[in-house]
Amino acid sequence: MQYPQIQRIIGILLMLFSLAMLPSAAVGHYFAEPARNAFLTGFAITLGVGLLVWLPVRGQRNELRTRDGYLITVLFWAVLGLFGAVPLYLLELPDLSVADAVFESFSGLTTTGATVITGLDTLPRALLFYRQQLQWFGGMGIIVLAVAILPLLGVGGMQLYRAEMPGPLKDNKLTPRIAETAKVLWFIYTGLTLTCALAYWAAGMRLFDAIGHSFSTVAIGGFSTHDTSIGYYNSPVIELICVFFMVLSGINFALHFTAWRFRSMRSYWRDPECRAYLMILLGLVLVTALLLIAHQYYAPASAIRFALFQAVSIATTTGFTVTDFSAWPSVLPFLLLYASFAGACAGSTGGGMKIIRVLLVFKQGVREIKRLLHTNGVFPVKLGQRPVGDRVVEAVWGFCSVYVFAFAVLLLLLLGTGLDFVTAFSALAACMNNLGPGLGEVNAHYGELSALVKWLLSFAMLLGRLEVFTLLVLLTPMFWRR
Repeated sequence: MQYPQIQRIIGILLMLFSLAMLPSAAVGHYFAEPARNAFLTGFAITLGVGLLVWLPVRGQRNELRTRDGYLITVLFWAVLGLFGAVPLYLLELPDLSVADAVFESFSGLTTTGATVITGLDTLPRALLFYRQQLQWFGGMGIIVLAVAILPLLGVGGMQLYRAEMPGPLKDNKLTPRIAETAKVLWFIYTGLTLTCALAYWAAGMRLFDAIGHSFSTVAIGGFSTHDTSIGYYNSPVIELICVFFMVLSGINFALHFTAWRFRSMRSYWRDPECRAYLMILLGLVLVTALLLIAHQYYAPASAIRFALFQAVSIATTTGFTVTDFSAWPSVLPFLLLYASFAGACAGSTGGGMKIIRVLLVFKQGVREIKRLLHTNGVFPVKLGQRPVGDRVVEAVWGFCSVYVFAFAVLLLLLLGTGLDFVTAFSALAACMNNLGPGLGEVNAHYGELSALVKWLLSFAMLLGRLEVFTLLVLLTPMFWRR
């Protein structure tokens, strides 16, 4: 393990991350809010610690190994999540405990969208902007920035890219060089955010809200500047814009690059994962709308409107709301929650297990059934027309097994704290899938939960964001052996 090199990188990342607090301080200064002092102090603390970490090892230039990449990736999210909580803890309004501040920070950076803060409409705009900005960085910007800049600092970035990039096909690259890949992803991500913000603004949002909501929409985060989320605007046009960009952000960004490069939309429909993703969303919207109409919960037009928005928001793990879906009739609340386990596409900003894994598990299950009927038959697992290697299928099975096992263990721990089953199950699913809103006591916010539960759920967010293996591999004795 290259510990001096790892220390140097973490110091650099902390110093870079400290700059993220300055825009919020500027917003506070513009609106003459005392909250700006908390962000200036947070900036000074984070910059100072980063400098102290970096200075003793600033001359290190050793090449990173794969193990170093995994450790840096976990430290990247854990350390930045902790330091991201500093200004939140220092704020006088709201008065957050350490557990609350860390929970909110991890929720932002992991694009979960679960919150312990209420009364958003009356809180400082510096805080509101900071929460939205955390999600934007967490979605893709901060890792792409790190991967693009680290090579320029004499650090090999490929290990970081492989360790963080979601999906079983993570070795695929858009361009030959990792720095070029990072710049392409940064360009697409920023372009989508800018377009989304302009669309929101044109639809009637205030400019501040439009920018903030574009951050959390493209990041598939779900934080809002209002307690009632997108429902605050009661605007079908804003909801349709939000749905469009949620769907778009849930698609593999490699497909956006291909479509932009070749000026063709065919790549979306040719991709089996993207097709399955769109079909699942369509099916979920139809089932939700039909059940709402059948139970006469809304008028047909309102049922279709709310079904479209909430089904897409929950299934893509964004977490925006326009109505209280937890009170919907029949199986709908749990149906939507189950959809978040599949989540969005690999290589997107979404959470969950990823559609491509669900596809491969389903195809592997079908193959096993065929083998029972034809014991000597050869049935390759294919995505589209391409066969998938057994090693990839095994990795997907392994991931799903570990995901379910980790979920079961954390669920038992949460139940052991005294939570009821619905609250514990939905809160864990919402945090581990990086979704946000849950059922029971957490359908609106997580502020009433105990500090222990918030720490457990913060760990679940990190586990989900790092797709289980990246974090759990650090807990194995084999990882630390020389």
